Amino acid sequence: MTGGAGSGAGRSMPTVFEVPRRSVLPVTAEHPDGVPPVPERVAEPRDAATVALVRDGAGGGIEVFLQHRVRGMAFAGGMTVFPGGGVDPRDADASVGWVGPPPDEWARRFTCSEPQARALVCAAVRETFEESGVLLAGTDTATVSDTSAYADARRALEAREISLAGFLAGEGLAVRADLLRPWGHWVTPEQESRRYDTRFFVAALPDGQHADGATTEAETAGWQRPAEAIADAEAGRTALLPPTWCTLADLGEFGSVAEALASSREIRRITPRLVVDGDTVRVELA
Repeated sequence: MTGGAGSGAGRSMPTVFEVPRRSVLPVTAEHPDGVPPVPERVAEPRDAATVALVRDGAGGGIEVFLQHRVRGMAFAGGMTVFPGGGVDPRDADASVGWVGPPPDEWARRFTCSEPQARALVCAAVRETFEESGVLLAGTDTATVSDTSAYADARRALEAREISLAGFLAGEGLAVRADLLRPWGHWVTPEQESRRYDTRFFVAALPDGQHADGATTEAETAGWQRPAEAIADAEAGRTALLPPTWCTLADLGEFGSVAEALASSREIRRITPRLVVDGDTVRVELA
């Protein structure tokens, strides 16, 4: 990669960077160059939330929890990603218990309405639990440290049989918004038929909890240093969407989880434009 795309304080964001084509774009029979043309009618992006779970690595630096998505999935099949997914309309339920920065603060950071901000934070908590088993919830004074008792609820949430608000209320728990940090805002390129307007969050793995790959959406999952994940993509062993690549590059600059969580972020909306140039994809950020 010729440049990162960080948006932390004190660093400028390049408007263009290049990556190996095989690392970000699967080649298909319909679009052998890997990039479909922009359609006459551009799809409206759906709200989504993604969470980069981090922990301190042995000997310093940060490790990130990553999942390799099942090939053949409608969106990002075969890609290496953070836990996340689309917002469920029930994520906007105002009755949900809440600890930490209120929805209006998240709305300010993500430049959206308060109900939308509540839904995004709840989607981040719900999707992280569904896809990794990590539950960013608790009470005013404590965070959940053992999620084994909630295995049935996890399956029910994934099946959309229950809502996050209903689950938490039944267990006497609240969303721990104070465990999340706003990190980025990416929109799927206009060439794609399935598009997402995604807010990126970062959260430390809570003490006592363990992240797993027990989801139907992932083939494998595990912890990796950001630089190692990028090296795998550069070598063609994995594939990364541009927002994942850029977020990993950002996180790799921090020496500890505490340093990353304390960093100041400028959140701006980015819609990449992908241009193929031989074996390279030029990612233009707009």
